[in-house]
Parts: sequence; C-alpha cells; structure tokens
Amino acid sequence: MKTLFDKIWDAHVVSSLQDGPTQLYIDRMFCHEVTSPQAFDGLRKRNLKVFRPDQITCMPDHNIPTIKQEEPIEDLISRKQVDALTQNTKDFGLTHYGLGDQNNGIIHVVGPEIGLTQPGMTIVCGDSHTSTHGAFGAIAFGIGTSEVEMVLASQCVLQSRPKTMKISYQGKLKPGVGAKDLALYTIAKLTTGGATGYFVEYAGEVITNLSMEERMTLCNLSIEMGARGGLVAPDEKTFAYLQGRTNTPKAEAWEKALAHWKSLISDEGATFDKEINFDAQDIEPMITYGTNPGMGMAINEAIPSINQIDEASRISFTKSLEYMGFAAGEKLIGKSIDYVFLGSCTNGRIEDFRIFANYVKGKKKAANVVAWLVPGSWRVERQIKEEGLDTILQEAGFSLRQPGCSACLAMNDDKVPAGKYAVSTSNRNFEGRQGPGARTLLASPLVAAAAAITGKITDPRM
Repeated sequence: MKTLFDKIWDAHVVSSLQDGPTQLYIDRMFCHEVTSPQAFDGLRKRNLKVFRPDQITCMPDHNIPTIKQEEPIEDLISRKQVDALTQNTKDFGLTHYGLGDQNNGIIHVVGPEIGLTQPGMTIVCGDSHTSTHGAFGAIAFGIGTSEVEMVLASQCVLQSRPKTMKISYQGKLKPGVGAKDLALYTIAKLTTGGATGYFVEYAGEVITNLSMEERMTLCNLSIEMGARGGLVAPDEKTFAYLQGRTNTPKAEAWEKALAHWKSLISDEGATFDKEINFDAQDIEPMITYGTNPGMGMAINEAIPSINQIDEASRISFTKSLEYMGFAAGEKLIGKSIDYVFLGSCTNGRIEDFRIFANYVKGKKKAANVVAWLVPGSWRVERQIKEEGLDTILQEAGFSLRQPGCSACLAMNDDKVPAGKYAVSTSNRNFEGRQGPGARTLLASPLVAAAAAITGKITDPRM
C-alpha cells in the first residue's frame, strides 16, 4: 500500500545512498531571474550544456515592474537580473517568456495555465512557493541555486526523502471562507514549524469541493508551516482543467496520460507518518496579526494574550507585536489600513479577481487606501477584461497593474512604505517583506476587498 507521494517519488528515483540522499529525476524545472544567474555561471565554468533543455521553462517575475513594462526597467539591479536571464536562455537554448511575451507572468501562475504542470510529475524551481504545483497531484518543491545548477546539468537533484503527512478537512466551509482562510487556519494550528520534514497530502470533503485555483492557493502556502511541499490527488476537476491546454497531451496521448493520472491516489490503507483532521465548521475568515504566517486568527477574534503563548515563543511574540504596533488581547476589526494588495502566486488568479470584483461592485474604494491589483499573468488580465471585471473595478475606483510578483516581496518598485499597514493576499508577512518597515496583514481576496472599501479591517460577512 502506497501513498500518492510514495508512488510519484518511487517512480522518479534514479539511485539512493543508504542513510543518504536520493538522486531524484525531475520532469520539469521553472527558472526565474533571481536564483538562476549563478547556476548558469556554474555551467559555463565547467563547460557544460543544459542536459534536457526541453524540460526547462524560464521567465522573469520577481523583479519586473507592474507599470510601463514596455519601457527599460529603471532599477539597475532588477534590469541586470532580467537581462541576465534573457542572455542565459539564449546561450543555453531554453524556452524563455520575457517581458512583453503573452506567456509572461508569475511562473507559478503561468505553468499550470499553459499545461506544463501535470499529475505525477516532479517539479522544481529556485523558489519556495513551487509547492503551488502540487495542486495537480505532483511532487513540487523549491530548491537552492546550487541545486538549480544540478538540474540544469543532469535533470536530477539530490534530496532526502521527506516523511508523509495527511491533513483531512471534513464538512463544508462556511460562507465567506475560502482556500486562503483554510491555509492560514492550518498554519496557525500547526505553527510555522509544525510540518517540518513532511510532504503533506490534503484530503477530505473540503478539498474535493475546492476548485483547482483554490487548491493551488492551499498548496502554495504549504511551505509556510515548514512542509517540503503539499499535494492533492488528481480528480475529474484536475483533468477538466488540463484538457486542451497548450502543453498537455492530445488525442491518443491524452487518453494514455489520463489512464495513468487516474491511478495517482493514495491506496486505501496506505500509512502516513502523521495524520491530522480538521472540521471545516471551525474555520472563519482569517487575518494575520504578527510577522509570520502562523500568527493568524479569525478576523473577529482578539490577538492572544501573552499567557496563551508558550513560554519559548513569548519574546518573539512580543517583538512581533511591537513591530506591528498591536497589543496582546486587542481586536483588529476597525483598525485603519493604508494599502491593499491583490495578487501574487497565492491569489493572483481569475477566481481571486472575481471574488474581489463581486464584493466591490456598486461600492467605492476608501479614499485612505492605495490599492494594487496585479494579475498573475497576461492570461488572467485578458480574462478580467473579457468578463467585464475591469469595468466593475474601475467604477469602484480601482485600476489594474501589469502582471508580476509585485508587492509580495520588496524586489521591485511596488513597496509598501515604512509604518504603513497593508492587507495583502500574498504569502508572507515577515518584517520588511513588502518594504522596509512595512506592516503586512495576510488575508483572503474577500477580506482584502472589504478592507479596500471600508479603509479598515472589516469582517466581509457583516
């Protein structure tokens, strides 16, 4: 009896050292501009070619601006990294979707959109949120720059085999509760280290009912509880999403692939190293109050008191609240905010924009709020316009920016100023993550929409 993880991992083992790492074959590697330059330089120093270039896809996303992309990038460091990726892909003969290409966008949004992400694959990228692709029943995880070089040279990577964890969610989610809330709730319960050393399979009625985009949001955040990655067994929703996409199998090859994909489930009776169960009815719309994704709570709750925090964590808890300007025991409802960010590889897909637009329709953006609405790709931007969501957003006082990682991280021009509060649909709320001194509150697109309209932290159900 095997788990889904075991089936995929075992099928990709090239060799193993006793009490040592596994040489794992990689089906697909995504490359962006931040973690790849040294890897390509390493190949040059050793006079090596890319072993299997057809299995590597590159695009800039972290450093790119989200306005005036048709003009030269003003920030010299960002421009240098983006230009280096362009040159490296030319030199080594790799697929490259650069600025201005209609396939450009956030790499973890574009990969599934164009069918490069498929069930049963092993997928890596020099980015921790590669776990996103696990939504399709793939083993997907982030790697370091030296490992990027390893995959470029050999299409393999050395990895220690993780333990397996199954997290099941029973029942149905309440109205106003989505995949982002599900993820933030889970991280708050397990803490940011609660899944360290594990690869997580998400299961249960709640997961079955999630759309593919919602599953991507959940798997994206797996890394934030310490997991190596997360995955969901492929099902009819998975197959329907993939059928007809640019890089998925066609005709007879599709039928053959489908037959294999349907076998990618954990066997009945398969043993996991750890199993956890949650009741969907316990989950409310969530928001973070601190400086790591595990410091989250239901939006209508109060920040924990110091006595509710274990002794070993009290110093960091106090330091975090000082940074955020909050106090233990206080509620956040009604707190004024300055910025709202809708986007990132966590929540930059069309369904996220539908949720946001549906809430703001017929309302007006609060005058005190700066809102950055950033599609995860040009395909998402086109869908927004085709569905008329751009008109709804414009009438409510919002405007769209161009695709990119944007305010998820302070590697481009979209930085939140010091001391300002940002309700963000991204994945990390570390000190300075969105800009030096910025204060980030992670939330769902629905909670972000409510904050954008009211100018303060608001329960969207009220």
